[in-house]
Amino acid sequence: MQPLAERLKPKNFEEFVGQTHLIGEKGPLKYLINHKKPFSFILWGPPGTGKTSLAYLIGQALNANFIIVSAVDTTLKNLKEIINKAKQIKPLNKFTILFIDEIHRFNKNQQSFLLPFVEKGDIYLIGATTENPSFEIISPLLSRMKIFLLNPLSKSEILTILNRALTDKETGLGDLNIKIDNDVLEKIAEASDGDARSALNTLELIVEIALAQNKNNITLKDLPENLLFKPLRYDKAGEEHYNLISAFHKSMRGSDPDATIYWMARMLSAGEDPLYIARRIIICAAEDVGLADPMALVIAVAAKEAFETLGQPEGELALAEAALYVACAPKSNSAYKALNLAYEEVEKNKNLPVPLHLRNPVTKLMKKLGYGKDYKYAHNYEKGFIIQEFLPEEIKNKIFYFPTERGIEKKIRERLKYLWGKFKNY
Repeated sequence: MQPLAERLKPKNFEEFVGQTHLIGEKGPLKYLINHKKPFSFILWGPPGTGKTSLAYLIGQALNANFIIVSAVDTTLKNLKEIINKAKQIKPLNKFTILFIDEIHRFNKNQQSFLLPFVEKGDIYLIGATTENPSFEIISPLLSRMKIFLLNPLSKSEILTILNRALTDKETGLGDLNIKIDNDVLEKIAEASDGDARSALNTLELIVEIALAQNKNNITLKDLPENLLFKPLRYDKAGEEHYNLISAFHKSMRGSDPDATIYWMARMLSAGEDPLYIARRIIICAAEDVGLADPMALVIAVAAKEAFETLGQPEGELALAEAALYVACAPKSNSAYKALNLAYEEVEKNKNLPVPLHLRNPVTKLMKKLGYGKDYKYAHNYEKGFIIQEFLPEEIKNKIFYFPTERGIEKKIRERLKYLWGKFKNY
């Protein structure tokens, strides 16, 4: 017998649960169905949100020659056969929809092969993927397809599916005469993380265990906790990796220690390389805290070294300390901006000569040519400072670094004003 999740796949749109933003009255896929106007698109969303079912129902509603393949085991030879068949039936006003599950697993050659046939309308392509299409699909193909994002199912939507599974006598569990308490179903729905397939698999296993034990009523105490475990969604090379690290960095930058420690825990729990996290803390300390609190960079680098010495789990405390310090520190990106302004000036003026007074007269000839002449040694003056020009003549008095009024940088600004006075507008 097929698994419950497979048997319970919706046979029509009335049975389909969720994604109302796509198939509701104002949804773009509803328009496609009502007006019989097919086009190529990608269904992008987490597992168990109805991508395959939705594609199948659309093919059925359009009365199309619907072909479903998996990117995992489909070759170029298979694709050529499908295209040839599609071309044969096209003159008969019968169009072909090619549905490719896990389209992100197609290599570039396979994707490029499909391109001209999608462009000419020989086939309409529907792809399903859990990965960000902009990372996995070649740009020429992506530009010819619409992208629709499927959302994780809500708890109430999962409960609707679970209750249907329990009452449906034809494809569900309705003929087993088994009762499951509502709080059990709620636990399953919560643990599914918006994945209908996961919820149905859990329900099926719980029912099988109960039947093996001659039980026809399942309560919360009968529910094995380990059945509700669902791994965190995370792909070190995919979009979720970038989403979490972005949230982590922005939380530190935004001075929210609670969000900072939460996102760090999410990444560590999902198996992220702690040294990658350490490097991100160092980046934030340099880029976003900067000279408002120079100790942030010292602590961030020390945390990385501490982790390398201690390993896990003890080393995670050093990372937590550094991340929280960076989150709580005053913020200034003045060093980041100064560096970028300096790069722009270098790009604009290229190789401006070093002023003669700043050059080191290593040889007699160099001294004779004026190298080092009129250079003023700062320590010979009362302030340990004397006004002189350190930039090339062409950009003299140019300012790249603009200290803020935040943290230690406020004192830095005051000192620069004291030293340079009217010569530089700090």
